[in-house]
Amino acid sequence: MKRILIIDDHPLFREALHNAIKSIMQRVEIHEAETIDDSVQILKNIGRFKLALLDLFMPDTNGFDGLLTLRKQFPKLPVMIVTGQEDSRLVKEAVNYGASGFIAKTASGEEIAHAISEVLAGNIYIPDDFSNESLDESDQEREDLARRLFSLTRQQLIVLRMLREGKLNKQIAYELGVGETTVKAHVSEILRKMNVVSRTQAVIEASKIDFDMILNQATNSSPAD
Repeated sequence: MKRILIIDDHPLFREALHNAIKSIMQRVEIHEAETIDDSVQILKNIGRFKLALLDLFMPDTNGFDGLLTLRKQFPKLPVMIVTGQEDSRLVKEAVNYGASGFIAKTASGEEIAHAISEVLAGNIYIPDDFSNESLDESDQEREDLARRLFSLTRQQLIVLRMLREGKLNKQIAYELGVGETTVKAHVSEILRKMNVVSRTQAVIEASKIDFDMILNQATNSSPAD
């Protein structure tokens, strides 16, 4: 039995998404949330969801905050944006922030169902109206991201991995056997070297590339300090 979470504050559109899901899946358990906070509680309490369908503009969020919250706390959960806004810049940002797909609320039920099927199959769904070329990060951007990650020491990469797992400074300090002050210093250096301003941004950047590969390579070549 697959579980899908609909996160939208409009009951009529939740019903429309419910119908789209039912049209392509027989054995499915659908849960609904009207706020990001509610969705986080559902995901924590129930777990093992195959997909979350997220309205980008929720009453308790600002911009991409809802998507970033879900990506940070549930990095393995595919999240597809379903929104009334049709802007190529939003599509690009959503994908860059880790969304697994983007579909407009004005799309037909058949197209929404197709988009859900694509994401469930492990693909990233982008409407045909938008150019995939404009959404892909260039090789130069990927190389720059890899270069920034390789500038981190092995210990900083380990701290970043723990940040991706949603751990707090005190948890990281306990597991590494160091003081919280040391962890804070590592986090500050991670943000500086990655040219970001928050832990969440660092986690999102790290999710754009094969982070485990970089950590494995650094383990064999980088100093621990």
